[in-house]
Amino acid sequence: MEELGTTLFTLLVGWAVVTTVLICMLIYRAMLGAHEEDQIFLDKAGDSMAQEQRLLVARIEKLSTPINILITISVLLLMIIAGIWLWRGYKNF
Repeated sequence: MEELGTTLFTLLVGWAVVTTVLICMLIYRAMLGAHEEDQIFLDKAGDSMAQEQRLLVARIEKLSTPINILITISVLLLMIIAGIWLWRGYKNF
C-alpha cells in the first residue's frame, strides 16, 4: 500500500509541475495579448507596426497548441489522481 502512496505523490508532483507551466504560459499569452492593438491606422510609415502586429498574433496563435496539450495533460493527471484517491478510500472503507 505504501507503493501506491508513492505513486500518488509522484502523480501529484507531476500534476503540479504541468499546471505551473500551464499557468506561466497562460500569463505569457495574456501579456502578449495586452500588447496587441485592436485597431491600427496604417499608412506608409505604419508598415513596420503592421508587421510587428502580425508577428505578435502569430506568436499568440503558436502558443495555443502547447497550451491545449498542457490543459489536457493537467486534467488527465487530476482525474487519475482523483481516481486513485477514491479507490484507496473505497479499499480502506
